[in-house]
Amino acid sequence: MISYLNGKLILKTDKFVIVDVGGVGYKVFLSKKSMAEVPVVGEPLKLFCHLNVKENIMDLYGFLSYKQLEFFEILENIRGVGPKIALEISALGSLDELKDRLLNPEEREFVLQGIPGLGKKRAMTIILELTGKIKEVKGSALAKASADEAEDGLINLGFPKVKAQEVLKEISKKLTTEERVQEALKILGNERIG
Repeated sequence: MISYLNGKLILKTDKFVIVDVGGVGYKVFLSKKSMAEVPVVGEPLKLFCHLNVKENIMDLYGFLSYKQLEFFEILENIRGVGPKIALEISALGSLDELKDRLLNPEEREFVLQGIPGLGKKRAMTIILELTGKIKEVKGSALAKASADEAEDGLINLGFPKVKAQEVLKEISKKLTTEERVQEALKILGNERIG
């Protein structure tokens, strides 16, 4: 597993760089934000890396800090989040750095705004998962727990409690919490959060 590269930047494109490490060139995909911070060709470059192996594809994703790599790995474990979207989100900072924005109902909706290929519903699902991770890791109290985790999830996304309860009445309790939240988001459609 390739987890770190320290070499010389020999090529820089819009989506990836090639780093020469001991005479071997590594093609590494970077986020747009990271790409803007990378030095000019010929300069030294250090990257933390994640090797993504799928069937006959081996892609290397690069990060300017270890915290971004950690965040990328959390994001990659969220169902429906591919490595390219995870790469762009991880460039926003670490999960710890985004914690306050994710817990603030007024800012939460805009945390993932502008990520290419990420629609509003999918962004809300990811935000729900991330607030859950913060709750696990930090032991934060996001909201007073109710008997229904799906209700808590919708409230954490900024929906009023009454609206969350109303929508969830229409959804089978036999589904998992995640499935119930996803169904609720479909019903709520394009309604504005908060």
